[in-house]
Amino acid sequence: MPYSRLKQFCSGALFLLALGVYWATLEPTASFWDAGEFTASAYRLLVPHPPGAPLYLLIARLASLLSFGDVTRVAVLVNMVSAVASATTVALLFGIITHLAEKLIPAFNDEPLPGASVGLVLGSGIVGALAFAFSDSFWFNAVEAEVYALSTLGTALVVWLMLQWEKRADLPGADRWLVLIAYVIGLGIGVHLLNLLAIPVLCLVWYLRRTPQPAWRGILLALVAGSLLVLVVLEGIIPGLPTLAGASEVFFVNTFGLPYNSGLVLFLLLFGGLLLAGFRFAYRSGRVGLHTGLLALVFVLIGYSCYLIVPIRSSFNPTINENAPNEVLSFVSYLRREQYGDRPLLYGPHLFAQPTAQEDGAPRYTRQNGRYVITDHRPELRYEATDKMLLPRIYSGPGGTTPELVRQYRKWVADLEEGQKPTMGQNLGFLFKYQMGHMFWRYFGWNFIGRESDVQHAGVLWPWDASQPVPASVAENRGRNTFLALPFLLGVGGLIWQLRRNRQQALVVGLLFVLTGLAIVFYLNQPPQEPRERDYTFAGATLAFCIWIGLGVPALHAALSRLLSANRLRVGLATTLGLIVPALMAVEGWDDHDRTGRFSSVDYAKNVLNTLAPNAILVTEGDNDTFPLWYAQEVEGVRPDVRVMVSSYLNTDWYVEQMRQRSYQSAPLPLSISTGRYRQGTNDYLPFVENPGVRELNVREFVQLVEQNSPLLQVSYADGSKTLLSYPTNRLVLPIDTAAIRRSGVVPVERQGQVVPRMEWEVTKSALEKKDLALLDMLATNNWRRPVYFANTVSPRNRLGLEPYLQLEGLACRVVPCREPAERPELHLPEEGVVAKDLLYDSLMRKYSYRNLNNPRVYYDENQRFTLAAYRQQFARLARAYVEAGNQPRAREVLHKCLTVLPDTALPYDAYTPDLVPSLVAVGETRRAREIMDTLTIRTTQHLAYYAARPDAALFDREIGMQIFTLQHLYLAAADTNDAARVNQLAGILQQYGG
Repeated sequence: MPYSRLKQFCSGALFLLALGVYWATLEPTASFWDAGEFTASAYRLLVPHPPGAPLYLLIARLASLLSFGDVTRVAVLVNMVSAVASATTVALLFGIITHLAEKLIPAFNDEPLPGASVGLVLGSGIVGALAFAFSDSFWFNAVEAEVYALSTLGTALVVWLMLQWEKRADLPGADRWLVLIAYVIGLGIGVHLLNLLAIPVLCLVWYLRRTPQPAWRGILLALVAGSLLVLVVLEGIIPGLPTLAGASEVFFVNTFGLPYNSGLVLFLLLFGGLLLAGFRFAYRSGRVGLHTGLLALVFVLIGYSCYLIVPIRSSFNPTINENAPNEVLSFVSYLRREQYGDRPLLYGPHLFAQPTAQEDGAPRYTRQNGRYVITDHRPELRYEATDKMLLPRIYSGPGGTTPELVRQYRKWVADLEEGQKPTMGQNLGFLFKYQMGHMFWRYFGWNFIGRESDVQHAGVLWPWDASQPVPASVAENRGRNTFLALPFLLGVGGLIWQLRRNRQQALVVGLLFVLTGLAIVFYLNQPPQEPRERDYTFAGATLAFCIWIGLGVPALHAALSRLLSANRLRVGLATTLGLIVPALMAVEGWDDHDRTGRFSSVDYAKNVLNTLAPNAILVTEGDNDTFPLWYAQEVEGVRPDVRVMVSSYLNTDWYVEQMRQRSYQSAPLPLSISTGRYRQGTNDYLPFVENPGVRELNVREFVQLVEQNSPLLQVSYADGSKTLLSYPTNRLVLPIDTAAIRRSGVVPVERQGQVVPRMEWEVTKSALEKKDLALLDMLATNNWRRPVYFANTVSPRNRLGLEPYLQLEGLACRVVPCREPAERPELHLPEEGVVAKDLLYDSLMRKYSYRNLNNPRVYYDENQRFTLAAYRQQFARLARAYVEAGNQPRAREVLHKCLTVLPDTALPYDAYTPDLVPSLVAVGETRRAREIMDTLTIRTTQHLAYYAARPDAALFDREIGMQIFTLQHLYLAAADTNDAARVNQLAGILQQYGG
């Protein structure tokens, strides 16, 4: 078979193999984090969080059409977009590695082609491609609905196209490949900006190919030119052109009274005319380079034009319409991700810098009466020059400096002094230790050396640590991967071999590795607080290192020359030894990347929705308690009568306005305060300014005063420059029509006697944010016509002190005008929500789905285990409520259900499992209760000893805290069951660990 055909066959086989692996391990539905939002947005072409991924959504939408109306297949099909993209990337990487290897093996270009050389080239490509296919981070991206798989495909395609141009650079029309690369880069903008990092590599390849004798000066100039091109696209094209279009729109509409969008049209005509003039000049003057550059610009813009879907779809007011970018000005804000704030990169304030003033920055416009009216300005804080520094790695960020943030920084910079400007050494120390070491090189080690576990902050598992004694639960953790550093060693061997053969080629691959790895770290400037691991960001660097893993095969071949003289035998042995690496990675990584049978995220979302009464309003807070709900409603049509209200989004006027619109079967949110009073810049926060004459604040009256912009609530800034509204007391009241409440059926029969004539509660916040105002407005205006719930995951800070009036009905608590007459002394730990036994029983025993939560073969990672612990918590509370009511048979039924659908073999016992113990003893299951106690005591003690003894124990404070929390629950369970021996044992353990 000719070499070219053999190469195509291997590429196709690798594609099918990788696709088969990803299909076999694919998530069968929407996973946690962004996948639910992306799947819902793709299915209905909605507008997800900034800056969006329109090309990804379009492709995923096309894939979803293959469901042919079966909505339960939509998530699988959208996940398959990542699988197909990842498999294609593997095939492209094979082509990249073989192209590089062909130039490095001298005998390859001999005629006729030596079979051994062909085998060596193909072997290197196969080993490198398979290593990438089974690498931890890339495999993770390949089996869920996220943008990173498609983004990595774009990066690989750009690199492959570069090499195709390099091969044909001396042929007529070769520059067409450069134009095609520009188009791919433009398309990549519609997925993720990571593709732009390949531009400096492209410039370096162009320089090395066009220069007979490259010099370091020319190499540096090529890299500078590439970096400038990245800036041109990143700042000049992506937000720059829309910004100019927005300025033109405001100018022509406000100055000349033209209709809306006139300035936009005129700008497009002017820009198009300039491009035509440029082409005409290039043609007449014979400037081929200019002509090619203009063509590249045009094709970047053609690819970038996929972003037009964002304002087009936003203008139709879809149900998910983040930032409402329906016209050019809001579209610019969307592209710039303004809602997330800025991070200083090269120069800015340090962590303890105190602003000296707040000035009005860029204006925010609103369309009013045919004009653009400035309704607000982006606030810009001013600092003294002495409070700013170069490379501010230790900084406060948009959330400001908090004690917790300072504590997190001190984990990495121990000598950080409160209030003192960090030194350059401290900044660089944080850069190298945390941002580069912990947030890049650790992830690099996960992929090529080994991984300790799936617990957040888990370290690299070095070969000499693999045999060290660890707790059984750590040793059996499916996220524990022992690679024995073999992929790393093979990659280093490939790098050394490439350096010896062709330094220029090694420079190109090395630059790709640095730009898609360390350069991203530098640009992101991550603070020491991340809700989850971010290794998926660095798939490009993983790809680059896998090139070296592939080249490790000819490196092994060269090393074996001292032992074996037969060339063909050396090739076969080197390839076989090389294949051990991806085989080991596949075997070790399969169990923690296999998501088959895992329905927990969507089932959890459906269970939350099915908890709620008809036409309910549900307050949520974060990604994992919101995005799966969006998926369930938008894709599978579960409970379209429920209005999901994301607390953090209520701080924006666009979201409040969207809540005023109907969504499927859900009526608009009941709000009485007008749109103008919610506009950005108005009532963003209302400080607490105590008025001794005001003992309590009627919520309905307060809402009316806010609507009237009442002088009774107005206070001024210290300099008198501006007034804003405040709230004068933290004691809030809401009068209740008790007779109407009893007639409405809002309150369960057993709680009718607990209905209060007015709700009284305290707010402890120093200022009410817009989201708090909207929540109070909704409670006052709703007047109990629609049920209002908080998801159990909502933090107390966002519940505004309403805990005494929460009623537990499942995975959500309902706000009811009832209050228990006194505190319950039997509750040793604070619990939220009074148990509505019948409603909670109906949820847990009849409504909820627990698919495969009892299947030991299904893998549930740390995030899944943490979320699913809520089930045991609710089962325990319900069982105890029945025990207290003297209904032991019903309590036994609940306990049996819990231990059946949530067995320890599939979902290990968690911190809420001890709460089952008193009820188990009460119903006569003492043996089972003691077994749970002893099992958890052993595990928890082992975990505490393991993490406390680590030199990096401070990183696992959350894990240590959870273990202490578990011990506290075990102690209380032993005390409640009069188990003196275990009480003493657990008290000693708690005392030892400060719990």
